[in-house]
Amino acid sequence: MQTALQSLDPSLLRGLRDHVHERLRQAIISGQLPTGAKLNERRVAAELGVSTTPVKEALRRLELEGLIKTEPRRGIRVTFSAAQAQEMALARAALESMIARQAAVRISPEWLKELRGIAAEMREATREGSIKRLIALNESFHEAVHAASGCNYLQRLLAGQLVYDKAARRFLMGDPAERKRALEEHLNILAALEANDEDRAERAMRDHVLRSGRQHVAAAFARREE
Repeated sequence: MQTALQSLDPSLLRGLRDHVHERLRQAIISGQLPTGAKLNERRVAAELGVSTTPVKEALRRLELEGLIKTEPRRGIRVTFSAAQAQEMALARAALESMIARQAAVRISPEWLKELRGIAAEMREATREGSIKRLIALNESFHEAVHAASGCNYLQRLLAGQLVYDKAARRFLMGDPAERKRALEEHLNILAALEANDEDRAERAMRDHVLRSGRQHVAAAFARREE
């Protein structure tokens, strides 16, 4: 089974391989290309309106990310599953919670001011139901915590786990109840950082990442089975 992919806009020719990679990755994580789906390089290239060269490069990257697998005599299959998504959420929670812990110790007045400003915008965007804005603000909030922590090594490790997180965020922010919960959780993380409370910051970040990750896995993979 292979779901048709939307053709790429010709204006995206710059960095085409990155666009192809992102389009395929989103299709896999969203379930448009479900677990077990076979991928054919020529067919994918035709559907996206590109040559096979950027498709080959994108598929290599996806295999390194663990989303697909090339099997001898069987071709390329999507291997991304609920179990893998759960593992990625666990890995991200472990890294993010340690980063938050360090941020609680190292955070400067400047970074606290930055986070308070982001939180204020989050309140407004939540009230307005502005999903696109909330997604951007969520990313800004986490990036600010990362920067405030000074944990460069942990941030490099975390980069590989954010592949799934960005797609999950788009899915979850469509739910008004989730938007409210996410705001409360971010405010709790901020309060812990303001108090320089290492234990609370670690716990708040871990609980936030795990809860949102579990919810997305449950909803997204249940939808694939319908």
